[in-house]
Amino acid sequence: MRIKFTKMQGAGNDFVMIDAISQAAVITPERAAKLADRHFGVGCDQVLVVEAPSDPHNDFRYRIFNQDGSEVENCGNGARCFAIFVRLRRLTHKTLIRAETAAGILVLKVQDDDQVTVDMGPPELTPSKIPFVADGQLAEYPLALADRTLSIGAVSMGNPHAVVLVDAVDTYPVASLGAEIECHVAFPRKVNAGFMQLLSRHEIKLRVYERGAGETLACGTGACAAVVSGVLRGHLESPVSVHLPGGTLNIVWAGPGHSVLMTGPATVVFHGQVRI
Repeated sequence: MRIKFTKMQGAGNDFVMIDAISQAAVITPERAAKLADRHFGVGCDQVLVVEAPSDPHNDFRYRIFNQDGSEVENCGNGARCFAIFVRLRRLTHKTLIRAETAAGILVLKVQDDDQVTVDMGPPELTPSKIPFVADGQLAEYPLALADRTLSIGAVSMGNPHAVVLVDAVDTYPVASLGAEIECHVAFPRKVNAGFMQLLSRHEIKLRVYERGAGETLACGTGACAAVVSGVLRGHLESPVSVHLPGGTLNIVWAGPGHSVLMTGPATVVFHGQVRI
């Protein structure tokens, strides 16, 4: 079977986008992992598959697979790429798009400059729903690692995040500590680890070690989680510019009970066909 795909990136976080509406394309975890392989496949952080919605009130459904083939609930950068992709494929002409995901309904607004604003919904802070093992809800939690104890914020943006405040993110051991945090027993479904450096009350630098993918150039849900955690811990005020290695995302959050709004770019890299 040969399928058409589009390679896209949002702030350097790259995706293989597959239209499973206008072409027959069955993407299994095994096929997704092969597509994502940077040596033997197309290569990407995640594979995103666009399908018809289950509810006619929504416009689309999409699924997200990590490099290792595991399916995940949400991806902010992927959501923005999805919004540009479905218009590019002429699957819709709408600028306000409702999409079904494993984390719930996302509403996306395509701006005139092709920047995309995603309503990511309210963050989940209840430990059992993140999921995160803790006695009660706090702004900060101690997390014991092999050789140190870190203070983290725990947030779900449809997928779990641990946010660590660091002095200098460029030199911080993200690879080693990110891998250790990802598989920590306190996170029964594993976790994305974000490392945040404060620049001002409205600006941060961020690196994210994503579960199933390793460190990526950008993570939209990670940017949202970092801002939420920073606001709750008293370090940040909305709006916040989040500088990631691949680019900058703008995050707005009015506080508990409110949705997180994320705005950023989504760019086509190339189109192709591949045999699966």
